[in-house]
Amino acid sequence: MTDHDRAADRREITNALHSALERRHEVLDAIVEASDRDAAVAAIAELLGTATLGAQAVMGMSFAQLTKDARRANQSELEDLNNQLTFTLSDRPASSGETLGLRPFDGAGDSDIFAARTDEIGAAGDGSGGPAGGLDDEIASAVDRVHAEEAAWFVALEGSDKIGMVFGELIGGEVNVRIWIHPEHRKKGYGTAALRASRTEMASHFPGVPMVIRAPGAPA
Repeated sequence: MTDHDRAADRREITNALHSALERRHEVLDAIVEASDRDAAVAAIAELLGTATLGAQAVMGMSFAQLTKDARRANQSELEDLNNQLTFTLSDRPASSGETLGLRPFDGAGDSDIFAARTDEIGAAGDGSGGPAGGLDDEIASAVDRVHAEEAAWFVALEGSDKIGMVFGELIGGEVNVRIWIHPEHRKKGYGTAALRASRTEMASHFPGVPMVIRAPGAPA
């Protein structure tokens, strides 16, 4: 996640908190009417026009954040973040991660997206930095590593569209993670969303193993 994406996330949260404080009675009514926490978060998101990230922050507010001093501090932070950033979360809607999903790479069915990545990057899929071999050989090697629990590859999806790929390779006691987003889908926040989603997937495949994010072969 880039510094701008972190700041954008923080602004989304700060703006949601500010809006919630301004409309605190409506927010409280929405929470009271909700059947459970997830329903309350969804209701807050709809009421305030914020992403789930912001709505979750509102649900986690403490009473201490309702004081005048806390509200002034929140407003000051929001103004500072607005001055720092030249885009809003709406300019990079995919960065929230709400619409992007990951599924395991299929050697036969996903050769197209891996071929697109290899044509652009020109490097082997194992993260070694060496030149790519033949497509079939690269995929066969990846499948072998996945079966041996030495790798975990995923396809990033927006609906049924293949947006990019996430590569996890177990090397030297660490999981080296690389993100590649197709050129047609860059500058929308998909790289940030894929990185977020990859944390859960890699932790599931390699429990207790440190995850190291490597610079992608092309901008996300």
